[in-house]
Amino acid sequence: MKSFEQKVLEVVKGIPKGSVMTYGDVAKRAGNAGASRAVGSIMAKNDDKSVPCHRVVRSDGSIG
Repeated sequence: MKSFEQKVLEVVKGIPKGSVMTYGDVAKRAGNAGASRAVGSIMAKNDDKSVPCHRVVRSDGSIG
C-alpha cells in the first residue's frame, strides 16, 4: 500500500505542462480530501526535480 506522500507525488507528476491543480484537488486525487495542508508540506520539502511542484497552486490561483 502506498503512503499518502507517495500518492501526492504521483498525482503532481501527472499534472500536464501548462496546467495547474490546487492543493485541495491534489489531496482529493491522492485519497484524502481534507489534507490540502499536508500536500503543501509535502511540496515544501520535496527536492525531486521530476516533481513539478510549481504546478500546484492555492485555491485562489496564486502561488502557495
